[in-house]
Amino acid sequence: MYVFEIKAFNKAWKDICNANAGGETVTLETPRGKTFLLNPLVFQGPCKAKAIRILLGGTLIAPLSTSWANEGVDTWIQFSNVDNLYLDGDGKIDGRGSIWWQSCMKKSVYALHFNNCNGLQLKGLTHLNSPRAHISIKNCKDVIVSDLKISAPDESPNTDGIDISDSTNVQILQSIIATGDDCVAINAGSSFINITGVVCGPGHGISIGSLGDGGAYDTVEQVHVKNCTLRATQNGVRIKTFQGRSGYARKISFEKIVLSNARNPIIINQFYQDKGKFSKGIMKAGAIEISDVTYSDIRGTSANDQAIDLRCDNVVGCRNIVMRNIDITPGVDCPKTYTVCNNAHGTATETQPRVPCLS
Repeated sequence: MYVFEIKAFNKAWKDICNANAGGETVTLETPRGKTFLLNPLVFQGPCKAKAIRILLGGTLIAPLSTSWANEGVDTWIQFSNVDNLYLDGDGKIDGRGSIWWQSCMKKSVYALHFNNCNGLQLKGLTHLNSPRAHISIKNCKDVIVSDLKISAPDESPNTDGIDISDSTNVQILQSIIATGDDCVAINAGSSFINITGVVCGPGHGISIGSLGDGGAYDTVEQVHVKNCTLRATQNGVRIKTFQGRSGYARKISFEKIVLSNARNPIIINQFYQDKGKFSKGIMKAGAIEISDVTYSDIRGTSANDQAIDLRCDNVVGCRNIVMRNIDITPGVDCPKTYTVCNNAHGTATETQPRVPCLS
């Protein structure tokens, strides 16, 4: 049985947001065993309360309709300008996205969006079947995301697990993400991002970018991915940028990564093109600079013979690419593995397959 409680949620939020608890954390709890059907909802700050905890024990589900997107809404549940927000529990957030996927809508709709929420902590919840990306983190700093389960079918379009943009000091920890697109996507304006202990698959792997969409000056730096497992993913660890753009992606590391029959395990692509957008051709000049990227202790199997793909721009190229202790062997229906390089510079030691372009 569904509980229709939009007004109740709004009233409860108003009460806790305006609470003056003398520095104590104010808590809003949804009970176990109940399912709440919610139309698009915005929890708006800033709040008087110094810290707010939302303990989700039940299930939040989205309307089984795409009609509300026609009103210009691009998020289902949004928190904006709320500092020191803790959202945790063992409940579920179900975006019921199948109707969106079937409608082939171009609109990007996030199930759960955080904008300008500093000191955010998100823990323990299960996120299901978002219309598009499950969780979006934008303009936030000092964020900890941990112990999540995110799930959507492999064929569901654009159902990223976690999207990060214009944010700094974000940690994604000990989570299981199985989606139809990137498990984690690190987008422009992001820095000091740490991803540790994530199990990804199915999905498109862990991606930086795409950067430079629309001609923007985009930057990403200090991204560190460690102790992650990628199972039957379309890509492994990837950096993707559009041509003819400016900016940089630098000081990036992928360490202790385990691959299980992942296609395209290691990719740098400075020739990226969005398949959903018309392109008039490959531009020849200008690129987002990619430098100081380290791959170390990466092992497992590839579902594609082209296991390492370093396609760097013909003019700018990629600098200080370091590979060490790489062991990617053929997986199911893959007779061998090899490397493709274009204008990549750096060093490679103890790599399988060999990376001859890195001296």
